[in-house]
Amino acid sequence: SNLTFDVRDAVGGRWVLRRPPLGERLASAHDMGREQRIVSALVASQVPVPPVTGFCEDESVNGAPFYVMEFVSGPILRTRGDADEHFDASGRKAIGDRVVETLVAIHSVDPDAAGLGELGRKQDYVARQLRRWNGQWERSQTRPLALIDELHERLSARIPEQGPARIVHGDYRLDNLIVSAGGDVAAVLDWELCTLGDPLADLGLLLVYWARPGDGFAPLADAPTLAEGFPERERIRDLYAQRSGRDLSELEFYVALGYWKLAIILEGVLARNLAGQYGSSSGLEDFAQVVEQLAEAADEAERG
Repeated sequence: SNLTFDVRDAVGGRWVLRRPPLGERLASAHDMGREQRIVSALVASQVPVPPVTGFCEDESVNGAPFYVMEFVSGPILRTRGDADEHFDASGRKAIGDRVVETLVAIHSVDPDAAGLGELGRKQDYVARQLRRWNGQWERSQTRPLALIDELHERLSARIPEQGPARIVHGDYRLDNLIVSAGGDVAAVLDWELCTLGDPLADLGLLLVYWARPGDGFAPLADAPTLAEGFPERERIRDLYAQRSGRDLSELEFYVALGYWKLAIILEGVLARNLAGQYGSSSGLEDFAQVVEQLAEAADEAERG
């Protein structure tokens, strides 16, 4: 993940600086120029993003390419406690609607008209995702987990027909948004996974993260949406369908894809923990169980 810094001057000016992680990195995975081009292109759209102040490719300045954005005020709701602290139940309900409306705004942008038509391949998004993440699984798995392999086969065999390619954020969830005091989405952050493809992949992943009280399992144990007042997943789905006009008859496929991908991502984190890259290896049995629970959730969603 790219690094974010709060930058201030002596007279009250405030900005945000984004740069790649320290140490060795893959240029393709941490392309600051690409990320700032996306954000800059969206400033003129209905998508709330922080205006870009500047981009620097000279690595002698800061050790890596970086860009600077205007600071956007407002909380980022990462936990249930954050949601409880900043908003009451009615405010949280309104935030849920704004989250959906902002996602619809992202998917309403014409990539060609916005100057982002060459951001990525427009065809076969889901097939490419399945190949990419299956390869990641083969490289990072720490033990046999037949359900992950089976899900790859099942999902690959029933990929829905993709409509016109749209901008796909790639990691659209509540804790990648800045929320204003009034409950509006003030800015969408973390565009590093953005590409062109099937917009329903974003909605599916949003629903994966949208945990609610009473869920038997939640990917994030302290998810902000566990707070009282946030809309149920049915409301998220129905509002997106109403505002976007898209056919959601295959939505459970995209939810399954989201769970499957997240299981593989967390297996990679587990593998790095076991290799000692993160120091302490305590709690890894629980972490391994979460991967298995994600695979089971993907299985349930795929079966409808």
